[in-house]
Order: sequence, then structure tokens, then C-alpha cells
Amino acid sequence: MVRTPLTPEERERGERLGALLREARGGRSMVDVAAAAGLSAETLRKIETGRAPTPAFFTVAALAQALGLSMDDLLRRCVLAPAL
Repeated sequence: MVRTPLTPEERERGERLGALLREARGGRSMVDVAAAAGLSAETLRKIETGRAPTPAFFTVAALAQALGLSMDDLLRRCVLAPAL
């Protein structure tokens, strides 16, 4: 299966998600947050650094729950504002 290249918008949205998760994690270790979400620390690292800019919905939902974030807030903060 060949994966289609990501658009610049998808890449930027992934970078926003990663930054938001890093900010929400604060002083908690990556290992602790990943374990609370049922993920590997490497998966969380890839998301936070933008190397995995389009994680699965359930991965994002698990991280949001582990970090006390609402999915609505994640969506609002990660979606690009339309150009005027």
C-alpha cells in the first residue's frame, strides 16, 4: 500500500498537535504520559515532534484523556484558520 504524501496543511496541523501535547504534558515525563495513554514513549515522541503528523483518532483520544484535554479543545487549537 502506497501512502499519499501529506499536504503542507496536514503537516502544520500535526506540528500544532505535537506542540499542544508537549505543552499539556508540562513536567510529566514522556514515559508516564505514554503509559497512561496505553502507548509507547516512542509513539508519543513521534507525535510530539511531528514525525507522525496524522495519528489515529483513538491514539489522540487516549492522549487527550491522559492529559486532561477535551477533544473539542484539541480540534479548535489544531485546525488551521482559513486564509482571509
